[in-house]
Amino acid sequence: MKVSIIGGTGFVGTYLIDALLQAGHMPRVLVRAGSESKLAAASQCETISGNIREPFALDACLQGTDAVIYLIGILREFPAKGITYEESQFNGVERTVAAAQRQGVKHFILMSANGVKAGGTPYQDTKFRAEECVQASGLAWTIFRPSVIFGDPRGKAEFCTQLQRELILPPIPAPLFFGGFNILQAGEFQMQPVHVTDVAQAFVGALENPAALGKTFTLCGAEAVSWKAIIQTLAQASGRSSKLAVPAPAAILKVVAGVLDKQAWFPITRDQIVMLLEGNTCTDRAAWQTFGMMPKRFALENLGYLV
Repeated sequence: MKVSIIGGTGFVGTYLIDALLQAGHMPRVLVRAGSESKLAAASQCETISGNIREPFALDACLQGTDAVIYLIGILREFPAKGITYEESQFNGVERTVAAAQRQGVKHFILMSANGVKAGGTPYQDTKFRAEECVQASGLAWTIFRPSVIFGDPRGKAEFCTQLQRELILPPIPAPLFFGGFNILQAGEFQMQPVHVTDVAQAFVGALENPAALGKTFTLCGAEAVSWKAIIQTLAQASGRSSKLAVPAPAAILKVVAGVLDKQAWFPITRDQIVMLLEGNTCTDRAAWQTFGMMPKRFALENLGYLV
């Protein structure tokens, strides 16, 4: 099967290309000019030069393919540089849907995110509207909503290595965020990290499984883990016995982030604090049952890349 990938040079994209090739599929990847070196297994892929603002490039990438997978997502936006949630997570999807309709692509697979909702943060809202766009397209579709994704970054941005760099290795206490006034809740919100290879395998599994059509699947890891426990697990994976962590009131941090989060050097945005405190877990196991998978645990045996 020939599969178009939009966003194939990112973290998830590198693993997805590996999984597609291992399953005998041919990836065709849209690659921005100057980003050719970021493409994994380039010699085994078909490449189309262009970006999501160019309908002709999208048409060329999707022409004659059986399915398209849209992976583009950003963790924070910088409007002054033209990097926005609206453009990357909604407008790009809208244009790709239109190209898929023009080219007669049979299956549209979208990477959304666990916890998306209308009227949420701009990250959540644009992801949610992208889902609505795909669902209303008239195309056969599958939507995946991963929790936070971890795994060897291969030189890309990744959840655990970012936390290691910004919170674990510096000689200052790690923050245990909490909302309201109950300090006993510091760091108790939960996340359910999912391994990048599991995410990639689920995408590939959806390509030829009729049970995936018209479905939205959450992709969460084997168990929910508190923020407090995540910090200590990452410390141990980094070769430390533990990491000093202290309560950090979200109300104060939101004020500071509201002033500084447009600066690339500032490590967290106001919206990211909001989403952290909401947690990121799910109880729906339908994806793993549908594709016959057992997700990897967020545990030391799967965090060796942090050593």
